[in-house]
Amino acid sequence: MNWDQLLCSDRIRTITKSTTSRDLRTEFEKDYHRIIGSAAFRRLQDKTQVFPLDKSDFIRTRLTHSLEVSSFARSLGQNVGEKIIAGNIDPEFGVQQKEDICAILQCAGLIHDIGNPPFGHFGETAIQDWFKENLSKLTFKGKSVDSLLSEQMKQDFYNFEGNTQALRVVSKLHFLVDEHGMNLTKALLATIIKYPVSSLDIDKKSGNIKTKKMGYLYAEKDIFEDIQKSVGTNGSRHPLTYLLEAADDIAYKTADIEDSIKKGCITYAQLVDELKSLEIYKDESSVYHKAIDMLEHKYEKAVKNKVEKPDVYAVQNWVISIQGQMLFAASDSFINNYREIMDGTYRFDLFYGTEEEDIMDILGDIAYRYSFTSMPIYKLEIAADTIFKFLLDRFVEAVINYDTEEKMSVVSTRVVALISDDYRRIYKVFSEGKSEEEKLYLRLVLATDYICGMTDSFAKNLYQELNGIV
Repeated sequence: MNWDQLLCSDRIRTITKSTTSRDLRTEFEKDYHRIIGSAAFRRLQDKTQVFPLDKSDFIRTRLTHSLEVSSFARSLGQNVGEKIIAGNIDPEFGVQQKEDICAILQCAGLIHDIGNPPFGHFGETAIQDWFKENLSKLTFKGKSVDSLLSEQMKQDFYNFEGNTQALRVVSKLHFLVDEHGMNLTKALLATIIKYPVSSLDIDKKSGNIKTKKMGYLYAEKDIFEDIQKSVGTNGSRHPLTYLLEAADDIAYKTADIEDSIKKGCITYAQLVDELKSLEIYKDESSVYHKAIDMLEHKYEKAVKNKVEKPDVYAVQNWVISIQGQMLFAASDSFINNYREIMDGTYRFDLFYGTEEEDIMDILGDIAYRYSFTSMPIYKLEIAADTIFKFLLDRFVEAVINYDTEEKMSVVSTRVVALISDDYRRIYKVFSEGKSEEEKLYLRLVLATDYICGMTDSFAKNLYQELNGIV
């Protein structure tokens, strides 16, 4: 792979450029304004990061998380770009390329979660489980729906992914001018595709991170292939995807700990005990041991200065220090594995094999055990499951006979009418001329499009309204 092609500024729909334009922004800088002005981006303010429907103003949402990832991603771009230039690692990489990757990564951070359904990652699981349980029970023209769909079409629903939906949102569903969505640059679109494989090629045991999940729906197969050809990745991850992923990991693993402390899911004492439980802590010269010492030092300083909540103060300040340490670790790892990354043969995330890997792993493990499996989260997930089942029951059943000669019930007609006009317009555009099999598939996608686009509050309120709950 080479940077000239990787930084492709073309768009799916070609824009005629005026020779007298006063706009001095690069194409990647223009992407930024397209994103922040979109309704899909604004909706992230009412989508869950960890704690669904939380009333507190300090708990992170998908919007604040995305802003943090955007900031970290840009910083990683600056670090890596400077290291490549200073070390003369790649002759074709210069100042302009550095500026471009910073702009791309900043934008990628903003949209990396834009396809996530309401209620966090539980929403993805709820959608997967519903289709696994119900697809074979649905019928169209007297035949089971699963028997009418191709294997890839079925697997798209069984392995539903917010990351995959993100490509669909920005390339189609954000209907501003036409059916090309935000019409972002191909380099940016390639960066947000974390897993460049279809639902048929998922292989969690391969040892290669790129096959961990699917990266695109059958519906976006043509777009995916166009992007891959244009940027020259040809089945490999885009190099900037590794930096985006690292930024995401840094943001959520450190933020989840901070939010958990503030919510009272874990105490400072429990956090320190957990951090000291790893065998590596016994090595006083290790980066890990020094990191824990730093946390305790910040707590002692807070107590000495009579800070009102020394535990929260210490963790907040420690998290900032850890984030900086992780940024440097990820940057160094990218440079150390530069040739493999550019050859498309690197198989791991950027923290693999680094001294900071243990810190990242235990932070994720602690957050999972103390927050994601806490009683409040369990209750909210049970409620979310009830909401998802109802919405999927209603909307999937309604769309099956939509836009066909088959008779629809009055209720199904009303339910389809609730779906966004833009989403129905997108269905009409991309179903035209398609086989009956593909149209059926796209109608099912229409239902998931609408439900995924909902915020937490909207999904809950719609559930209550349709059930007559005042």
